[in-house]
Amino acid sequence: MVRGKIQMKRIENSTSRQVTFSKRRNGLLKKAYELSVLCDAEVAVIIFSQNGRLYEFSSSELQHTIERHREYAMEAYTDRTGMEQYMEQLKHDMASMVKKIELLDVLQRKLLGQDIESCSIEELREIDRQLERSLRSIRERKGQLYKEQIEQGKAQETLLLEEKKMLCETIGAMSLQEKEAMTVTFCNRNSRSTEVETELFIGLPEMRSSFRNLLLDT
Repeated sequence: MVRGKIQMKRIENSTSRQVTFSKRRNGLLKKAYELSVLCDAEVAVIIFSQNGRLYEFSSSELQHTIERHREYAMEAYTDRTGMEQYMEQLKHDMASMVKKIELLDVLQRKLLGQDIESCSIEELREIDRQLERSLRSIRERKGQLYKEQIEQGKAQETLLLEEKKMLCETIGAMSLQEKEAMTVTFCNRNSRSTEVETELFIGLPEMRSSFRNLLLDT
């Protein structure tokens, strides 16, 4: 048999109510004491009777326990409030980001010439100005890249000229017999194959003939 839940309600008889209060109060204070001793817990109980009389128990200084409870309640409230504010800020930022993405998507389509039927004259002028600014930036970047390539080409040309100068000085210091031997070796290697060239040569390919002529002239 399932026993129904007992519904508690106020005791109407004042005498019975006072007797029950005394018994339950003493029992509650005793349990609080036992809990503090057995479990080494900080326990505080405050009871006000119907007549306004105070009954209390505290395992330590009551004011200290009250202050501790107040600090804990304040921290919990602050953490909860801070988390709620943080979540609200996240929602606001997310909604703002979604709106910005939608605006950027609309602007991108307009810059590509799409969905411009509903644009006003002023909107079309603004799109035109944005395109002009984009083209100007592209041209500036293009000119910068061209300039860097020209500077790299000049640096490479300077390096090759220096290598040619060093090579001329090296050949100039050779004896006639060494020059003739190098010329013969170079001609033999150059005539072995017209498809694959395996000799070691410093400089551009078009300088090979110049190198040979340089050997013969010096």
